[in-house]
Amino acid sequence: MSLDSLKARIPDYAKDLKLNLGSVIGNSDLPAQQLWGTVLSTAIASRSPIVLRELEPEAKANLSPEAYQAAKAAAAVMAMNNVFYRTRHLLSDHEYGSLRAGLRMNVIGNPGVDKVDFEYWSFAVSAINGCGMCLDSHEQVLRKAGLERDVIQEAFKIAAVIQAVAATLDAEAALAE
Repeated sequence: MSLDSLKARIPDYAKDLKLNLGSVIGNSDLPAQQLWGTVLSTAIASRSPIVLRELEPEAKANLSPEAYQAAKAAAAVMAMNNVFYRTRHLLSDHEYGSLRAGLRMNVIGNPGVDKVDFEYWSFAVSAINGCGMCLDSHEQVLRKAGLERDVIQEAFKIAAVIQAVAATLDAEAALAE
């Protein structure tokens, strides 16, 4: 199971996705840990068993054990935070913003890897989950850490392509049943 195997599963009508997948992962200039942590965390966030099964082994092979766990932790904590903060933002009663969240998210403060990498993965997962507040928050941290916009954009390009591949392959699997 690998990137090539995943690309081979993409139907001809979605050729652009196949090309984009090869480009955003196969031709990325990101450091390996940033890239493969983004791939793993967004594969988890895509909720696609097909995509996760195909990409996880290659991600695991390219990440340290600490980075592997941290990328999974980013997907987990952002699954919670994205729902919470997106809902808080969407409610017309802004008083919810003054209430204490009361949710544990200690991993954000101590992820076990470089904080910038964890923020990058959290940002990418937030793109899939569509939480504007989290996107803004993580983008600001990344910009303050010195990442340029083009590097930050790579995170949501990867997220967009992985999400599109997941939607396409899961639809094909459902239609084949």
